[in-house]
Amino acid sequence: MESITGQGVRGRFGGEDVFIGKLKLFETVPGGPVPEQVRGEVERLSSSGRTVMVVRSGETYLGVIGLQDTPREGAAEVIAALRRLGVKRMIMLSGDNQGVADAIAAKLGLTDARGGLMPEDKVAFIKTLREQAGGVAMVGDGVNDAPAMANATVGIAMGAAGSDVALETADVALMADDLRRLPFAVSLSRQTSAIIKQNLLVSLGMVAFLIPATIFGLKIGAAVVFHEGSTLLVVFNALRLLGHRDKP
Repeated sequence: MESITGQGVRGRFGGEDVFIGKLKLFETVPGGPVPEQVRGEVERLSSSGRTVMVVRSGETYLGVIGLQDTPREGAAEVIAALRRLGVKRMIMLSGDNQGVADAIAAKLGLTDARGGLMPEDKVAFIKTLREQAGGVAMVGDGVNDAPAMANATVGIAMGAAGSDVALETADVALMADDLRRLPFAVSLSRQTSAIIKQNLLVSLGMVAFLIPATIFGLKIGAAVVFHEGSTLLVVFNALRLLGHRDKP
């Protein structure tokens, strides 16, 4: 077996090369042209929202397989939760045809969908989006998603279902195969950032106060009490993260 990235697979069966993949695959590999009957079936299934693969053994075209993707369980719920968190633009990047991508995007309430993308197309789109928006988060679980995740501001991998490449590339890994943990990760990250800023303000503010205060007569014992007190305050403030919960 051999994977042909973004196009399909090639294998050996019964002494012959067998190809299963997109119509474009058969325009690049050696062999006879795709029969008009097969092309017609590809167009028919594609127009009905199917992801279509052609099967060829040797020089013989055996048929066409039409698959229909279904959204992950809870995907619509996740999109709604992200909107409540203030995420305004959500785009699906897919290797499936545009018809399939549009159908799923409409069902889930996504802002936009881009179909028929190769891995390099996803990377180019992410780079363009970063230039326009400044910050982009990319969620993925496959080998084809890894390059785009690497070029996003924040790459988020589906831990249990994700490929090793995606997990290595990502900045954040959801350790359960549950997309519904994504809003929690977003809200926790935001609170963590806010608490870090608060703690920096407290610690640096205390240092800024103690230096001139000791110069103008504050006793060292009192300075130590103030300093250690600010340290405890920073620790207890950070511990608030342990109680973070999803917002309804």
